[in-house]
Amino acid sequence: MAGLRINTSLCIGCGLCVSACPQGVLVLEDGVAVEQDGCIFCGICVQTCPVQAISIEKEEVVDENIQYSGIWVMTQLRGDGSLLPVSLELLGQGLRLAQERGCELSILLAGAVDLQVQSEQLIQAGADKVYVCQDASFAIGLEEPYYTWLADMARTHKPEVILVGATDWGRSIAPRVAARLRTGLTADCTVLSIDPETELLLQTRPAFGGNLMATIISPNHRPQMATVRPGIFPLPEPIAKPKGEIIRCEPLAKIVPLLELLQCETAQSGRTLADAEILLIAGRGIGNQKNLKLMQTLAEALGADWGVSRPLVDAGWAEYQHQVGQTGSTVAPRVLLSFGVSGAIQHLAGIGRSECIVAINTDATAPIFSVAQIGIVGDCVEIIKEWLKQIEGDSTV
Repeated sequence: MAGLRINTSLCIGCGLCVSACPQGVLVLEDGVAVEQDGCIFCGICVQTCPVQAISIEKEEVVDENIQYSGIWVMTQLRGDGSLLPVSLELLGQGLRLAQERGCELSILLAGAVDLQVQSEQLIQAGADKVYVCQDASFAIGLEEPYYTWLADMARTHKPEVILVGATDWGRSIAPRVAARLRTGLTADCTVLSIDPETELLLQTRPAFGGNLMATIISPNHRPQMATVRPGIFPLPEPIAKPKGEIIRCEPLAKIVPLLELLQCETAQSGRTLADAEILLIAGRGIGNQKNLKLMQTLAEALGADWGVSRPLVDAGWAEYQHQVGQTGSTVAPRVLLSFGVSGAIQHLAGIGRSECIVAINTDATAPIFSVAQIGIVGDCVEIIKEWLKQIEGDSTV
């Protein structure tokens, strides 16, 4: 049986594991460490023990007698009932993964109104099956009906993979589904692929604050679950002769909400960096806040939006809403002007879908030049000033 194992013959009773345990479930009894209820198997005690007396045994939980098959995508709708773009982006990736695995791509769609138009749109994008659930419980604006239905459907149909968009909504329902199915979940993936040898889903995401990319697998649990940031993948092309099937279904269990919605107010929709057609981005090479204001002036003169790389947000020069990159906003403008951005891997992941990138940096070897269509080696501040002169006709800038 899986669990924490303490070899009492090796334990020297030093107490290091007791003080290191974040849950406080280890105690010393008769000079040896003893586990109490509440262990979360974080492994800190294993790393702390100087004599390797502690280990964690993990249970192999994939039942070979149960056939898990199929790639699933859980869709999300806007307030007006239209499909959120990330749902279609995931459909495109799900179709690719399904082709690699030789299985079906199924889309799950739930709402309180008729969803025939959305279902047909998903079929035209390449879905083999669209499971549609229309029920009044989805009208109250709470997430509970969605994750309850998705978990029930997964228990019944046994999909191999479930993908969810990493929106606020998706980040709320996906962990609840994973907990109910007792499986793992990899958040904010940027790359999805199938290992040709193990046939496992390779889930790649930024780690350690975005300083490196980690590829995660779930070898012992099904389904394999992942959330994916919006804007990472392209939208799929429509299928010329779609052959998908729309399957109507009802909630498998009566949903009794834990919360009662008393009042709902629609938030004012504001413009985000993801909507930008022309975007100016400043990095550490901008030098100081005074120069950042110069870039903001240039953005205003060009009728463009502006953003910054993560270090400038960390330094307090700009609010998080202006952060561009894998840990901020993923953008895809027609034109992106990059001023003094070196191009860390997580930043490049957030701008990769831009149509044209113009990069300006004093370092000719900066990674940003590897993705730029136009590269300028030079002082970005001086170039900003020169552009402002030409735009405003003001030689005093």
